[in-house]
Amino acid sequence: MTDVLRRGRASLAFGFFAQGAAFALLVTRIPAIQDRYGISDALLPVFLAAVPILAGVGSVTTEQLVKRVRPSRLLRWSQPVVLLALLGVGAGGQLAELALALGVFGLAVGALDASMNMLGVSLQRTYGRSIMLSFHAAYSLGGIVGASLAWVGAHWQLALWVSYLPVVAVLLPATLVGSRWYVDGDPAPVAEEAGAGGAVVFRLLLPLCLVMTFAYIGDSTVSNWSAKYLKDVLGSSEQLATVPYNVYMVTTLVGRAIGDLGVRRFGAAAVVRLGALVAAGGFAVVSVAPHAWVGMLGFTLLGLGLCVLVPQTFAAAGRLFPGASDAAVARLNIFNYVGFLVGSPLVGALGDAWSYRGAMLVPMVLVLVTLVYARSFAAQPDRYGGGHERPRTADVGRGSNGL
Repeated sequence: MTDVLRRGRASLAFGFFAQGAAFALLVTRIPAIQDRYGISDALLPVFLAAVPILAGVGSVTTEQLVKRVRPSRLLRWSQPVVLLALLGVGAGGQLAELALALGVFGLAVGALDASMNMLGVSLQRTYGRSIMLSFHAAYSLGGIVGASLAWVGAHWQLALWVSYLPVVAVLLPATLVGSRWYVDGDPAPVAEEAGAGGAVVFRLLLPLCLVMTFAYIGDSTVSNWSAKYLKDVLGSSEQLATVPYNVYMVTTLVGRAIGDLGVRRFGAAAVVRLGALVAAGGFAVVSVAPHAWVGMLGFTLLGLGLCVLVPQTFAAAGRLFPGASDAAVARLNIFNYVGFLVGSPLVGALGDAWSYRGAMLVPMVLVLVTLVYARSFAAQPDRYGGGHERPRTADVGRGSNGL
């Protein structure tokens, strides 16, 4: 049993890593994609918005598919589709080809994100202790690697397909081989609260949906506006302006790498409260920063604070609906894309109409609202390991098949 679980955990972590790398390679080369296809500034937001919208459709579809197909199979085949679609983005020459590649990427990414987190929730239940943050740490590591490779491609002025092809050639067969060891959970009886109807499920899930949205508004603020903020507001050089996002990704990785220990020791609710306070402090520092180096301190705090919110939100959804965790994860995953869609335009509009310093206070307030909903993360006893081991019937997700 131990070997099966360890292989399942390692293979899933590699899947998270591959997805982090693929997504970073896409979003960090948006200027190059725009130049390659001759996309105007007015049309670019349409293409960028289409990906999360279609990803939401893919997540909704996944909720229905997992009633007939195990999440591991959906993950096994959606990940290669994402990688091939990424290559298609780099290899196309016509606007219609880009639209097709991004459409496929969006739909497949929705299925990939949902099924990946379904398996993570299920494995966490089987382990009986918090391991969800470690999967998202692997995603952060993949993002750092992908962003670094994108920098190399931009620095050497490589064609997009030249940058993407080696990555796809390595990751695609590796993820297919690794998928042999994915571990699915056994189907569990439908939980009583999940069987009372969709309205009851959504009412219980709504606080977590809001937390997910607020977390991704914060994340998209960093990814889309940190460079512009440092350069235009804090007067940094163009080269220095590229540093905050890398700092943010590194601190996200560090926070997630050690976060599971905090959950096991203090409980998920306490970790979420601390993360929200640290993230809000980061936005406050960014907002009042007198110069670039203080601004980077704020982005460092943001990475340490925001990094715990998303993994623990997925885990909490599994705890709330132990007999319907796949459906809960799929529905919750939609609000990942809602936050991504709302965050960047919101900060941009407020920055243009008011000030970018003031705009940074809006995600700060939204993150603080998470404190109101922190009790949702402790709907059941949530301390893992040591003297706080939970019975598996009350843990996160579904039991593992054949274990």
